Amino acid sequence: MAEPVTPYLNAIGTAVPRHDIHEAFIGWARDRLPGGQRKLFDRMASRAAIRHRWSVLPQEAGSPVGDAGFYAGDMQPGTAARMAIYAEAAPRLALAAIAELQQQAPIYGATHLVVASCTGFVAPGIDQIVARALGLPPTIERTLIGFMGCYAAVAALRTARHIVRSEPHARVLVITVELSTLHLQAVDEIEPLLAMLQFGDGAAAAMVSADPQGLAIGQPFATTLADSDRLIRWDITDTGFAMHLSGEVPARIAAALADREFARAITAGQAAQDVDAWAVHAGGRSILDAVEHALNLDGTALDDSRAVLADNGNMSSATLMFVLARIFARPRVQRGVALAFGPGLAAEGFAFGPHLEASA
Repeated sequence: MAEPVTPYLNAIGTAVPRHDIHEAFIGWARDRLPGGQRKLFDRMASRAAIRHRWSVLPQEAGSPVGDAGFYAGDMQPGTAARMAIYAEAAPRLALAAIAELQQQAPIYGATHLVVASCTGFVAPGIDQIVARALGLPPTIERTLIGFMGCYAAVAALRTARHIVRSEPHARVLVITVELSTLHLQAVDEIEPLLAMLQFGDGAAAAMVSADPQGLAIGQPFATTLADSDRLIRWDITDTGFAMHLSGEVPARIAAALADREFARAITAGQAAQDVDAWAVHAGGRSILDAVEHALNLDGTALDDSRAVLADNGNMSSATLMFVLARIFARPRVQRGVALAFGPGLAAEGFAFGPHLEASA
């Protein structure tokens, strides 16, 4: 029986649009609240530790919530109008991330294409649109991972890992692309406004193969927290996708990580402090704080995640890839853990490092 191969994450490219909409959103959201809640909103916005969030919505029209912007006026754009932008802008942003990837690793000879996205729908899908734009052969095997939310990057990379382990000569192009700013909702309640405050647009692309370059992708892990399915969800409405992000999420994540059995699965039985690189999905400052405290991590352990949050906000499935891209730029790590959370409430991830034993 042949020994299983070790799949490697060879390189990562990332891309964001040029339009920074963070401050415009804060002003718009603040004005929607009654006076008594504005100070609380200001305090929470300043504590969010986000400086920039980027949007595919046209910069030439000014702020998306301005007089000439996409969300101008009392009538919110319908889902069809939002999806029309997604159909054009999502492939374009994905191709920008692939262009950055190609500066580090070639994509020629790609045998498989795995795409994750939860912020839009189009058919033919982004996988076909991108494959055609890149001139990839029509025989390339395509997989589309939809609507899994923020942990979809784990699902995409795990899928690539399984492909390479079963087909050692495979070269898997992995794409995550999210356009969260297409789903602003005209609400006047503080909790959904604070949820929308987190999200921005971004895309990432990676090559996964058995070529021993980059970071080895180790054993995946996953769990779904009991009685938590209503805490994170998207509701599809006539005016886009409405995000629901409960304030209970950080505490539930902390409780899950405090479970000794799950904590051991994350670190393969080692102490969390012995992991020298943590790629944690930057879902929000309070979520990163919950992970740091629950695992008793050093105060600098999540610096890469906090930097991605500050520069981009939460880009749903693309976020974890941005954190991994920062780790690529650092001196080689010996043992790392990728961890992300999303609807369910689910927590998923995998081990990574320069060299990992291929598990059976």
